[in-house]
Amino acid sequence: MSNPMDVLEKSITELRRAIRDAAAAGDAERVAELRAQLRRAERAWDALLETDEPPVEQAAIERPETPVPHAMMLPAREHVHRALMLLHTPAAPKLIVSVHEAFFPGDLSTAKLSSLRRDEERSYRAAPGTRPFYLCPALTHDLLSPARALITISTWPLEQRIIGPLSPRVDFLTGAIHIAEAVQAAQATDAGPTPAALRLLWRFAANIPGAMPTDPALQGSRQDPHLVIAAAQAELEVHAASDLATRTGSARRARKQLTADQQLFGASLQQIRRAQADA
Repeated sequence: MSNPMDVLEKSITELRRAIRDAAAAGDAERVAELRAQLRRAERAWDALLETDEPPVEQAAIERPETPVPHAMMLPAREHVHRALMLLHTPAAPKLIVSVHEAFFPGDLSTAKLSSLRRDEERSYRAAPGTRPFYLCPALTHDLLSPARALITISTWPLEQRIIGPLSPRVDFLTGAIHIAEAVQAAQATDAGPTPAALRLLWRFAANIPGAMPTDPALQGSRQDPHLVIAAAQAELEVHAASDLATRTGSARRARKQLTADQQLFGASLQQIRRAQADA
């Protein structure tokens, strides 16, 4: 059994590192939460120092949660950021959670994402620009209003955060390519891709013409990421130019009509009409 003091010392080290990361990200809420955990861990360490055998009741109260790897202690917004950066496209919460589960350690659920976007907007309006990035909604190409259940990153250009008629398909194909590339990278490691990553790649491949093996004997085997990339790129050539033209035109209009915060979090219909009237 591990020495209780060793366990606590490891936990204290992990907590201090997580506090530094949260502070650097400007996440005051997370910093306060982690500091409270750190104080509890330090009190438990002090109690163990004073006696070799702390009472069971005290140990149960003071001992912090079992320490976990640093990546698992990151706030949910950091987990979402990593998943979106892998996809490099706007994504719905369910897909974000699937990507995180497939390629990253730590706990992330759709429940954690339910209020995250509103929290990000409140944080931005309270102190604009204090965080290195914000999670914000995709914007519809016509009304420049928040798109339902699609999350993006504020550091992406407007063109990437706008959703036009062809964008869902283009983003699906783009995401498929990035998932396949991530599986390829994992295949080059000793551990290899996780079962969740292979399932996710198969889900993408099943919805792209030409991405599944044509040989019936191979259809139940692992999906070939090279085949997925080739098929997705072939279809992208059909849609990408038209989609980019729509997004570029809408982004140009957004920069003229919307304020800086509206370019991140969208505008209401009343705000759009007011801007058009003033133009």
